Amino acid sequence: MSNVPPDRKYAKSHEWLRLESDGTATVGITDYAQNSLGDITFVQLPKVGAVLQAGAPFGVVESVKAASDLYAPVAGAVLAVNAALDGAPEKVNQSPFDDGWMIKLQPANSTGLGALLAADAYSKLIG
Repeated sequence: MSNVPPDRKYAKSHEWLRLESDGTATVGITDYAQNSLGDITFVQLPKVGAVLQAGAPFGVVESVKAASDLYAPVAGAVLAVNAALDGAPEKVNQSPFDDGWMIKLQPANSTGLGALLAADAYSKLIG
């Protein structure tokens, strides 16, 4: 059974988004996604300042099984990337909701959040 924290929103493409108190958003991949990928060996993330479109690819995660695109759950500008993943991509497997976060965004607006799933709906999606 995958861990699905209730304090986040989820994309059907298996990214999570947590709104922070300052209005920014932290993004990563779900426990289900990292488990499906297997041992993660490389993470490619965008540069700080990149402007992302909702649903568009923003990076790549590679594992022993496959390479998968990462999709922006909402539109926004990249404020930070998790540089620790450069030398330790396994953090995504070990802690997908904490140490394995990928990017911090300044969402372009709040309208994109409505398209994301609540924890219970995401749990139903992944069965």
